[in-house]
Formats: sequence, C-alpha cells, structure tokens
Amino acid sequence: MRTRLVILGTAGNSIDILDLLESLHEQDRNGSYECVGFLDDAPELHRTQIRGIPILGPLAAARELPDCMFVNGIGSPNTFTKKAEIISRAGVPTDRFVTIVHPSASVSRTALLGRGTVIFPNVTIASNVRIGDHVIILSNSVINHDASIGDCVCITSGVCVSGGVTIGRSTYLGSNCSIIEQIAIGERCLVGMGSVVLNRVADNSIVVGNPARFLRHSV
Repeated sequence: MRTRLVILGTAGNSIDILDLLESLHEQDRNGSYECVGFLDDAPELHRTQIRGIPILGPLAAARELPDCMFVNGIGSPNTFTKKAEIISRAGVPTDRFVTIVHPSASVSRTALLGRGTVIFPNVTIASNVRIGDHVIILSNSVINHDASIGDCVCITSGVCVSGGVTIGRSTYLGSNCSIIEQIAIGERCLVGMGSVVLNRVADNSIVVGNPARFLRHSV
C-alpha cells in the first residue's frame, strides 16, 4: 500500500520533490508514496493545482490530514533562519515526516539521516555522517566523512562539505560553496554561492567570497 504524502510548500524545491517521487515510482512501479497534495500559507494558491495535484490549504491544514505523512520543501535564502518556525505551523510531530533519497544518491551505510530530510540526485553522503531533521540537500553535493549537519539546514547544488565539518541548525549553504575540513559553521548562517570557507563561522553570520569573509549578521 502506498503512503499518502503531502508536500509542505509550493516553490521550486517542493516541485523538485514531486519529480523525486516520480523517479522513485519509476524505479518501483508499485511506488512507496502517492503525493495527494501541497500545503502553502499563500491564500491565493489555495484550491489551485500543480501538475494536477491540489494545493489543499495552509500549513495548519496538516492537522486535518490524519491519514497522511509529510515532507518539507520549504527553505530559501530569504527564509532559512525561520525554517523551523515555518514547519511548526503544520502542527504535526516529527515522526509524521518521511525521509526521501533519490535513487542516484550514494549514502553510506554508516550515515544517519533525520526525519523529513530530502536527498536529491547525485548527492554523496560518506561514512559516519550525521544529518538532522528537515535537511534538504540538492543535486551534486558531497558531504564527506564524519560531518555533522544540524536540523533544518539547506544545502544547495554542488556544495562540498569536507570531513569532520559541523554545520549548525537553520544554516544555508549556497551553490558550489566549499567548506574546509574540521571547522564549524554556526546556527542561522548563510554561506554565499561559490564561497570557500577556511575558518570557523560564528552564529548568525553571512559570509561570502574566496576566502569567505564576514559580510553582515543574518538576524
């Protein structure tokens, strides 16, 4: 029996998750999940559709869907510090979120993935990596051995996280950035696209450039 699944959000990541679910269905014709709708707090979207799948209402409508599981597509450079707060509007416990991995991703048997985490095509997750809840890792990113990724982190396309790195919760790593081994990036940080991080990054920091330098506070 396929699991009835609702996607939180309707922007690009959420539509990409729908593609990911279709890839899983192509691999296994019985399929693990059936996407039955989206939830979004923008009222103008309610009762519309995305590729034939309805937008059922605001995030809080999750409480009215006891037979469904959920996956989160919310997370952008504009909302990353508030990702946990936005997800909480759904009002459902973490154990009702599924973890989805694209068939082309390589995930070590010794890695641990949290609930509500989504791993996109051609991602590599190496040995002893720890990934928290509600993390999204976009295509072609590499998380090397012994790295630790906090809850609600957004890792965009082509990111390289070196061995032993710690990423704090609600942080956003821009496309094609690279993080040197054995350093920590704090909570609610943003690393600009293409940046090369060689030193520890304090909480609530935006860093950009090669080498990455502090630009301003994120909150």
